[in-house]
Amino acid sequence: MNEISKFTDFLTDEELATVAPMLERLTTLDDRAEKQKDFMSFVNHVWPQFIEGRHHKVYAEKLQAVADGKIKRLIINMPPRHTKSEFASYLFPTWLMGRDPTKKIIQATHTADLAIDFGRKTKNLVDEEKYKELFTTRLQEDSQAAGKWKTDKGGEYFAAGVGGAITGRGAD
Repeated sequence: MNEISKFTDFLTDEELATVAPMLERLTTLDDRAEKQKDFMSFVNHVWPQFIEGRHHKVYAEKLQAVADGKIKRLIINMPPRHTKSEFASYLFPTWLMGRDPTKKIIQATHTADLAIDFGRKTKNLVDEEKYKELFTTRLQEDSQAAGKWKTDKGGEYFAAGVGGAITGRGAD
């Protein structure tokens, strides 16, 4: 608000009362836009208890570069329990579909159960209020399956494990 105060210091209390809601709305919109365009800001919004480490920043920067089209292929190697799957298999696809609800995503893991679990988490996040505060992406009304669902804008999410059939399915 310090930036704003230099423009509002000369206002009367009555004028400030009129302008304050508009300034608050502008601040909210700016904050929303940041979370829509920046992956780590999104993560912190939907996962407030997340504790960010240096490796998370590096990882998020790489995922951001993928989303921005600066990196075409990315392999992440980290020890277990270092947020690889939470970022790449859950939060990143959800954020991408928020930014572009026409995206088609295939989530492939070593087992079908794990892929479906991530599909369920991703689908559930799209339905949460914290997500709806940022994005207009909504699930297609008949999308019930955790491992195969669509957005109301034609985006698709398909989960498959090793040996699962993905032939004939396209993805972004």
